[in-house]
Amino acid sequence: MSIYLGIDTSNYTTSVACVGDVFINERKIIDIKEGMRGIRQSDGVFVHLKELPQLFERLSIDMKSVSAVGVSTRPRNVEGSYMPVFLAGESFAKVIAKSLNVPLFEYSHQDGHIMAGILSQNAEELLDEPFLAVHLSGGTTEILECEYKENHFSAKIVGGTKDISAGQLIDRLGVALGMKFPCGKEIDKLSLSCDKEPINLKTSVKDGYINFSGVETKLLSMQGTEDAGLLAKTALAVIGKSLTCAINFQKPKRVLFVGGVASNIQLREYFEKEIDAKTYFASKELSCDNAVGIAELCRRANI
Repeated sequence: MSIYLGIDTSNYTTSVACVGDVFINERKIIDIKEGMRGIRQSDGVFVHLKELPQLFERLSIDMKSVSAVGVSTRPRNVEGSYMPVFLAGESFAKVIAKSLNVPLFEYSHQDGHIMAGILSQNAEELLDEPFLAVHLSGGTTEILECEYKENHFSAKIVGGTKDISAGQLIDRLGVALGMKFPCGKEIDKLSLSCDKEPINLKTSVKDGYINFSGVETKLLSMQGTEDAGLLAKTALAVIGKSLTCAINFQKPKRVLFVGGVASNIQLREYFEKEIDAKTYFASKELSCDNAVGIAELCRRANI
């Protein structure tokens, strides 16, 4: 039996996964205190170190069957990309690989997201030629020119947001409306409950780049005077229209959407209809932070 182990410790989730002769995806979302819009890096490291042993117990695998270990050690594949939260997973992975005397492969968190999306859609064709990836998460809104090279993804940023991300716009509005962070699911549900047309708010979109801070200010200023469902619907409409414009500017042939915000029902429907390219969406289970993509990259590196 061959099992490939993946570990990912992001800002919001502790996760471990196995692929190969088994498929296991264990993850635990970090609990954020009410009224807060995130977690300090030092607190995140502590939580990951606490949660990792418990997640490993839930794997219920024979560790002797592990052929290699993969881990996310940085946010992106660019020089200087660093966040302390990844140290927890990296340390854990190094100890396991050394103890088992198996190879250790290091990746970026973004590598994991992209591979998880490809794996969930059986989109092997994206490994054979360049494509566009749109990474939409709590802190990231990036449009990336991607190519699979040497078991990593080269990812050149060609668009996205210049100020706050789409996820931050959603979360800041949600927290202001009394929701628990992260607010994506509740904003989606609230928006679906509104039968009004969204308010027409415009954003600045130039050469594939977007600014959302002005929209945030306008939405928060309308809190208390406009229906909460309408504000939620308006936020998603603005995100959908702005990103569609930024993506179509690149004239892509294939577009892969990954990240927690990309699991939003209304955004998916809008992108599928309006993007001038073939679209792929990571499954809902594998849109949010997880270690599955890291484990799959590890498996491919060891073949």
